[in-house]
Amino acid sequence: MDLSKLDKLIHEKARLGIMSLLVSRADRWTFQDLKSELKMSDGNLITHLRTLAKADFVVSEKMEGVGRSQTFYELTEEGRSAFKSYIAELEKILRR
Repeated sequence: MDLSKLDKLIHEKARLGIMSLLVSRADRWTFQDLKSELKMSDGNLITHLRTLAKADFVVSEKMEGVGRSQTFYELTEEGRSAFKSYIAELEKILRR
């Protein structure tokens, strides 16, 4: 069993959760929706989102709304591809 082929960036529990949510929808998630679904603090969530953004796996867009702005997050094509590769490697491990 070769666990070294699993992408360490994605494998971390919080980032795996973020990537799983973002890949599960065609549309974007707001910061607040991600925070609520993952039950994470603001600081913890933003730290992991920045890590994923630095790897070009996630992009964000801030939209001004009535009352306050919201930030939306979605996977990039590179992020979607990396997640699919991660899942494929995990499936290989599980088939053994």
